[in-house]
Amino acid sequence: VQLQAFGGGLVQAGGSLRLSCAASGRTFSSYHMGWFRQAPGKERQFVAAITWGGGIYADSVKGRFTISRDNAKNTVYLQMNSLKPEDTAVYYCAADASVVAIRATPSNWGQGTQVTVSS
Repeated sequence: VQLQAFGGGLVQAGGSLRLSCAASGRTFSSYHMGWFRQAPGKERQFVAAITWGGGIYADSVKGRFTISRDNAKNTVYLQMNSLKPEDTAVYYCAADASVVAIRATPSNWGQGTQVTVSS
């Protein structure tokens, strides 16, 4: 599966953004989907995933971010509300058939999209 993320940008603290990730291929619905982020000088970290059981979130974004998917459009979304400067990072979407791997080491990655939150 090939992934392409978009929707990043510059937003003030407290604002909102919605990221989208479009997937190619006919087997999108069979993949668990996730979002990761990497801030300058830091390791890439898990943000959210959507599996058969629903959404899973990192503690740092719980209650502010919502992950969803539209299988008819082969697209996964990340709605980000109440953004904070510490949310500034490059955001990556990911896909994996394993519910374990999607939270840690997904096999498929999209290119990143920059999110910058100003204070």
